[in-house]
Order: sequence, then structure tokens, then C-alpha cells
Amino acid sequence: MARIAVIGAGMGALTAAARLAVAGHRVAVYERTDTYGGALRRFERDGFSFDTGPALLPLPAVYRDLFVKTGKEPLESCVELVQVDPSARHVFADGTEVSLPNASRAGVVAALDERLGAGAGKRWGDFLVRAREAWDRTRRPLLEEPLWPNWQVLAEREPYPAVPHKRLLRTRRAGTLAEIGAWELRDPRLAALLESHALGHGLDPRVTPASAAVLPYLEHAFGTWYVRGGLRELARAVYERCLARRVEFHFGADVTGVLEKDGAASGVELADGSPAEADFVVAGVAPGALARLTAGTVVRGDGEVPPQPAAASRLTVLLALRGARPEGTAHRTVVHARDREAELDALFGAGAGDPCPTVTVLRPDDPRTAPADHEAVTLTTVVPARPGRAHDELADHMITVAGRAVPGLRDRLLWHEVRTPADIADTTGAEGGAVPVPALAAGGGRLLHPSNSTRVSGLFTVGGWAHPGGGLPHAGMSGALVAGLIVEGPEFRGSQ
Repeated sequence: MARIAVIGAGMGALTAAARLAVAGHRVAVYERTDTYGGALRRFERDGFSFDTGPALLPLPAVYRDLFVKTGKEPLESCVELVQVDPSARHVFADGTEVSLPNASRAGVVAALDERLGAGAGKRWGDFLVRAREAWDRTRRPLLEEPLWPNWQVLAEREPYPAVPHKRLLRTRRAGTLAEIGAWELRDPRLAALLESHALGHGLDPRVTPASAAVLPYLEHAFGTWYVRGGLRELARAVYERCLARRVEFHFGADVTGVLEKDGAASGVELADGSPAEADFVVAGVAPGALARLTAGTVVRGDGEVPPQPAAASRLTVLLALRGARPEGTAHRTVVHARDREAELDALFGAGAGDPCPTVTVLRPDDPRTAPADHEAVTLTTVVPARPGRAHDELADHMITVAGRAVPGLRDRLLWHEVRTPADIADTTGAEGGAVPVPALAAGGGRLLHPSNSTRVSGLFTVGGWAHPGGGLPHAGMSGALVAGLIVEGPEFRGSQ
């Protein structure tokens, strides 16, 4: 039985802790804030309740597996999972609207044909078939196995089977998500639908590799889910599973260093100078924090991946509305930007000022989120991860944009709260409130994440900033990978 110190209580760290405790190890978690869950937080006021981090759960099988492997109670005994249907309603720049059924290819094809014109559904359906090929080629090495030492294979090969396209007397294949939209989907609304999946992760579709086609495929194939009461309930359930497996938690415990002995991790040092000895250390922190904890030691594994591009952040506006949620309202509505180029340039280029952004409107059918005859609505958009930036004007503009999806929004508004990148930074410790992106193949390895094992023996990284990257499913998979590497050793090759 080994002693294991876990730094941070984010979802990746919690899943690793639960799995390691079940394997018979003594696990202690040290969290600098006063609670668990990382980005999965909740804001409550006047009987209204809002998720301030992720609000929908793709690929719930990751957490179902966690609960099966760590105890007798399945996930559904601990939280209520609800499949969101429609998966999303889209309001495009030209005013066209379409609601897409959840996890139904035939339903999506029919809806697109009806709302966007004959042939639109077939083009999207054919794209999903190609996206599935990319998923099948990358699922295991990107999500289920430790990062390959020869990760360059993933970086150089584009797994998306693009359709040949004649351009300027040459035959070319789409190498970016934007090129897929322009050359294969051939409709600005379908292109906006495709690009929204990358933009939602803070990725510029103009340079994001075509392998990002797996992002809409993942949602299409496995559905979109909501946890009744909000996703904070998922964090609570995982935390309670850790307690049931006798994981020890220390909140308000700021770790200031990783201790080493004979070239191996030997524990952590706390802010008061006291040591906590351990045989293994699992760090669920952002890269900057990890560098500080290791006094600048290079902790990436052998064959380190290229540095990632600057991550984006989120601006979230919480709206308390008078009046009940109308029956039949979509849980999620994506209101697309009227000027795509202006939005992308403002986010990723040299554009000045705030963009006219794409805004996601979340309206859960959940009486636990608002008083009777009232509604709790959450708006989110992507913003640059820049410290010290004011966002009041953009937040107000987001409310105006959301009015395209919520009639009479301002007349119903009781109050609103703004959650900025600075709030994310306070919660997660990530510089500028940056939010990690999922790992993707191709693109020269720019969207791969550092290995979970490091050059310091006994020190492992977990969570969104380590392989396989950001997002709730990916965090859960990183926890499974770290647990496997500690329990089985470097020969661990992932779940079968």
C-alpha cells in the first residue's frame, strides 16, 4: 500500500483519487480552495441556482465506468442524468433556426433538410460518416492510452478522410475545420454549425486541424446530458465516492512545492512549511502552477509535445428571470455571430475591441434551479484569456444577443451576475482564467497535451492540462490513466 498525495480537487484529481483508493492505496488530497470540483462550481442567490463552469455532460460513460470500478452504486443511483432533446437549437446569422435531435443521425438529417434546404442534411450526414472514421482512428491513442512516446505519429497524420477538392487547377483536401465547412459542407450555416464545436472550446477553426471533426461526432454519437440540479451534483457524487473509499481531504491547504529525494517525488510541502510525505504525487494543476511547485524542473515526459497555443477563457452571465420557462423550450440554444470574421479576428487575431460573439443560451427544465414561476438562464461566450480586462460592456451585449433566442428577455430580467476569466483563475489557478482544450491529432502536435508521467519519477499530472486534455470526459479519462500508471507501472497501456 503506497501513500499518494494529490494536489488539487478538480474532477481529474478526484477520479484518480477514487480509483487509487479502491486499489488499496492511502490517498490524501490537498486543495488550496475551500471546496472540491475544480471548475464545477455553483452560484446561488434569491432561490436561483446556476452552474458557473461546464453545464452539460458529453460521453457520460466515462463517469459510469468510474462508479462501476469504485463501488457497488452506479452513477445513476447518485445523480439523475437527463438526455437533452433537442441536443441544441441553432439561430444562424441570417435568422434561420434549426433544432437538432439528440443522438439521431436520421433526425438531424431531416431537420437540416427541412430548415436549410434539400441536400443540407445529406452533406452533414456524409460529414459525420467521415468524422466517425477520424474518431475510430484516434479514440484509443488520444483518450484511452497513455501518450505514446512516438507521439509524432499522432501529430503528423491527419485522421480525417477529407473529400478531394479541385481548387486553382489543383486537387486539395481539407486540412482545417474551416476548409471542411467551405469545401465539403458548402453552406455558411452548416459551416457555422461545424465551427461552433471548435469555437466552444476556444479553438480558431481557421487553423484548427480537420481532426477536430471528432468534436461534433462525439456529441452526435453519444448524446448530450444534463445532471438534475446542475453539474455541481456530479462533482458532489464523485467527492462522496472518494469519501466512501476513505480518501482524506485537506481544504485550504496550499501546496507550495513537490518534495524530491534521490531524484524521485517524495511528497509535498505545504504553505506553513510542513511536509506531507508520499510515495507518489499526482498534480492536478495548471502548467504555471506545476512549474512553480517543481522549482522550474522540466516535468514533461520523454518526447515532450510542442507548446500549446494560448488557451481562451469564458465569460458567463447568469440571468434571473421572472416568469416560468415556456413549455417546449430548448435546453441549449446557440446564437451564432452575425459577422464571423470580425468575431474570429477579435478572439484570435489583431482585431480591436470586443466581437459580436456567438452566445450559448442554457435554459434547463429543472425546478431546482429557480423559484416557482421564475427561470434561471445562463449565457456563455468565448473570450481571450487576458488578465485584468473589463467585461461589463460585452456582458450587456451578450444579453442583447440572447434576446434573439429569448423573446422579451430584458423585460423579464430581475438581475444578472457576471463571471469573468478572473473568477475562473481564482477557482482553477489557471493564468488568465484559461480553459484547456481536448487533445486532437494532426496540426503538428499543437493540440496534444503533456504525458501524465513526467521526468520526475513518482510525479504524475492529471486533469485538463495533461493528456488527454480539457473537458469533463477527458478529465475523467486522465484520472483513469494516472491510476493505471501508478497501480500497474509504466507498462500500463490503458483499458481494453
